[in-house]
Amino acid sequence: MSDKFHDREKGYETKFKLDQELEFKARSRRNKLFGLWLADKLGMGPSEAEEYAKTVVTVDLEEEGDNDVLRKVRKDIETRGAVISDKELIAQLEHFHGEAVKQLEKELPRPL
Repeated sequence: MSDKFHDREKGYETKFKLDQELEFKARSRRNKLFGLWLADKLGMGPSEAEEYAKTVVTVDLEEEGDNDVLRKVRKDIETRGAVISDKELIAQLEHFHGEAVKQLEKELPRPL
């Protein structure tokens, strides 16, 4: 009987690990899409936009939540003299999170 419990526990641990990995990938994808969107809004060209998007992905590793990303992009918006509200930034983060999840679901193999 203990083997069944052990197997079940191991299954939950594996699922938790996979869920965490998927969430990390979704956040990274979301941040890249968000960075590309913002780069366009700030008038950056394609190569500059790609580099900018990478910095948005990287800055998200600094702390839990979205404050690190929002702090960075607010500074960049201010530096460029653009006007984008916090409400719009948060709405776009949510939009791109959904988009990232959809993209990953299409890319990942489906269980049988």
